[in-house]
Amino acid sequence: MKKHQFAATKVKAIKPLHDTILVSDMTFDERVSQGGIILRNDDMKSVGIRPRWAKVYAIGPKVLDLAVGQWVLVSHGRWTRGIKIEDEQGSHTIRKVDPSDLLLVSDEPVQDYTMSDKEV
Repeated sequence: MKKHQFAATKVKAIKPLHDTILVSDMTFDERVSQGGIILRNDDMKSVGIRPRWAKVYAIGPKVLDLAVGQWVLVSHGRWTRGIKIEDEQGSHTIRKVDPSDLLLVSDEPVQDYTMSDKEV
């Protein structure tokens, strides 16, 4: 089945409402296990069941314990499908995440070595 490619929506600013958290930079790419086994792109497949790191893109006014630019670890599947946008910083795929399913937060990017010894 072929994925449809949509043009990015051009935006000047996005203002999330209430406790909404928008993220970008979520990775679904191929990884390599410690034993050298290639783990294919696991987007939308049952083999990809694992939490994901994402960068906080924007937050609603009721979100008090996160800041834009931080990194969060999100429980598996607790994000929406991505929408491509284009802003002053470039093109992004953003997703809404469930605030109650954030597992960890970091001020710096975190290397995702889940089942792998290689950077993603």
